[in-house]
Amino acid sequence: MSRVAIVTGGTRGIGEAISLALQELGYTVAANYAGNEEKAKAFTEKTGIAAFKWDVGDHQACLDGVAQVTDALGPVDIVVNNAGITRDGVLAKMSFDDWNEVMRINLGGCFNMSKATFGGMRERGWGRIVNIGSINGQAGQYGQVNYAAAKSGIHGFTKALAQEGAKSGITVNAIAPGYIDTDMVAAVPAAVLEKIVAKIPVGRLGQAHEIARGVAFLCSEDGGFVTGSTLSINGGQHMY
Repeated sequence: MSRVAIVTGGTRGIGEAISLALQELGYTVAANYAGNEEKAKAFTEKTGIAAFKWDVGDHQACLDGVAQVTDALGPVDIVVNNAGITRDGVLAKMSFDDWNEVMRINLGGCFNMSKATFGGMRERGWGRIVNIGSINGQAGQYGQVNYAAAKSGIHGFTKALAQEGAKSGITVNAIAPGYIDTDMVAAVPAAVLEKIVAKIPVGRLGQAHEIARGVAFLCSEDGGFVTGSTLSINGGQHMY
């Protein structure tokens, strides 16, 4: 039986690329999504990867969602915490809801999904958790105190949980993408995006599959001696 992997936010953008990369490794993949039923259905029809709907910011929903995946596909050995949102704005104009929702989903989702799967991984003596951080969690970004704080928290969460899992064969790592050519980045005004690209030494945006290959390595058997690490994939924009 192949190992079962859950990719949160796994039907679109970077998450879709990660789901496909893990499928290529021979893993049985479950792609979580939050709301877009039409795109999730199209994703499953195109890839053959089952999609499961729940809110990663809801603790009970994560417990129930993991139980549903386990019943359908088997015990979960791999979790990629990719789901995330933005609610950008300077602090003076940022509402508490803007702050709280980003923290609830981006950082809270990592806790909820890890909590729902870590015990089973420990019992079986093998597990992989990969958390998707961000260059903006490393370097900060104007107008993103909520997003930068949540992503920075992911990096600390990763290092702490790695120490808890190491003796049980569980690795916990993070990937910090730079600016990737996805729908989220496409929403950035063209003039702003041009300035961003000008600061990337390799002179272009990243591609989703470049993030996915990093995740695939960390989730593989070959990645077993890597834990507590953050892999920066950003074209040299921030060397950390």
